[in-house]
Amino acid sequence: MKLEYFITKRLITAKDHKSSISAPIIKIAITAIALGMIMMIVSISTGIGLQQKIRQKVSAFNGHIIISGYNDNNSDVSTRPISIYQNFFPNFKTVDGIQHIQAVASKGGMIRTESAFEGIIFKGVGKEYQTNNLKEYLVEGRLPNFKTNLNEETLISQYLCNRLGLKLGDKFVTYFMKEDSEGYNLRNFKIVGIYNSGFQEFDANYVIGDIRHVQRINKWKSDQIGSFEVFVDDFTEIESKGQQIYQETSSTLDSQTIVEKFYYIFEWLKLFDFNILVILIVMIAVSTINMVVALLVLILERTQMIGILKSLGANNWSIRKMFLYNAAYLIGRGLLWGNVIGIGLLLLQKYFSIIKLNPESYYVNVAPVDINLFYILLLNIGTVAICLLVLLIPSFIITKITPSKSIRFE
Repeated sequence: MKLEYFITKRLITAKDHKSSISAPIIKIAITAIALGMIMMIVSISTGIGLQQKIRQKVSAFNGHIIISGYNDNNSDVSTRPISIYQNFFPNFKTVDGIQHIQAVASKGGMIRTESAFEGIIFKGVGKEYQTNNLKEYLVEGRLPNFKTNLNEETLISQYLCNRLGLKLGDKFVTYFMKEDSEGYNLRNFKIVGIYNSGFQEFDANYVIGDIRHVQRINKWKSDQIGSFEVFVDDFTEIESKGQQIYQETSSTLDSQTIVEKFYYIFEWLKLFDFNILVILIVMIAVSTINMVVALLVLILERTQMIGILKSLGANNWSIRKMFLYNAAYLIGRGLLWGNVIGIGLLLLQKYFSIIKLNPESYYVNVAPVDINLFYILLLNIGTVAICLLVLLIPSFIITKITPSKSIRFE
C-alpha cells in the first residue's frame, strides 16, 4: 500500500510533470468537472427554487385545496353561497395533515379613479384568515385588520396602484354589479397596505378586504361564504389529500387542488424537472469523457512505468488501482472548485438578487434559489461514482501491456 501511495502521489500526478503532455489535458479535465458541477448545482437549485416559489405564491392567494359549491369550482368569483357550518370547519378532524382552513368570498368589481379604471376581484376574508402568507409580499404599510368591526381597510397590489395612480393611505371607489345585473353597488375603501407578489396574474386582479363587504353586497347571511381554502402540511401529498377531502365533504360541495385549477402553471413547472435531468446527464457525460481522455493519456505516458512495475511483480489490479486513485484525486479537485464556485454563486443570488426575471414570463421578479445540501451531496457522490465506474473501462488497457514491450516503449 505504501508503494502504491508513493507511485500514485509522485509518479502519476500532473503536478510533478508540468512539462508533460498530460498536464494540460488533466487541467482541462479538472476544469470540465468543475464547470459541470457548477452547472448542475445552479440548475438544480434555481429550478427547485423557482418551483417552490411559484407554488408558494399560488397557495398564498388560493390555499392548497379549494372547497366550494359545484357552480363555483372553475370560477374566480363566488356566485352562490355555501354555509360556513360544516363538520370540517374550523378543524378538519377526519383528514390528517391539514394545516389550516379559512373561509373566503370573492366578488368582481371595478375601481375607478380620476385618471384610470381597472377591473378587479375583491377577495373578502374573515378573522381566521392566515395573514402570514402575505407578509412576505408586503412592500408598504400593513395588513388590514379583519378581526374587529367591519372597516374599509384593504390590501392592494403595487401593480394596481401604479395603474390607477394610487398610493398608501388613499381612498378609492369600487363598483360592484348587483346580482340581478341591474345597477351597481358602490363601496369606498382605504389602502392600508401594498403588496407585490411578482405574480402578475394575481397582482393585476386581487384586492383583499373584509368578507363582510361581499356578504352585504350579495345580500348573503353572516354564515354564508363563497369557499374554503385548505392548507396541507406537505405539498407533495396534495393530490392524495385532495381526494380524501373530496370524500369527506358533502355531496353538495366540490374540492379542487391548485394543481388542477392552475394546471397550465404546474404543467409548465414540470418541464423544469426534464430540463434539470437533461443538464445533469450532459454535464456528467462531458466530465466523464474528459476524465477518460485524461486517464488514457496518463496510461500512455506511463507505459514504461507500468512495464517496470509488472516486471517487479505488481499485478494488473494493483496498477489499475493506482491510476483510479489518481483519477479520484483529480475528480475531487474538480468537484472542490465546482462546489465552492457553484455555492458561492447561489449565495450571491440569494442575498443580493443579481439576476432579475420577467414576471410576465416566469411569475417572479428575481431568480429564486434553494440551496439544498442533501441534493448537492448526492450530486457529488453520483458524479464520483459514475466517473470511476466508467474509468474502469479504459483502465483495462493496463492488462494488455507487457513488460518486454512497454519498457522499450517511447
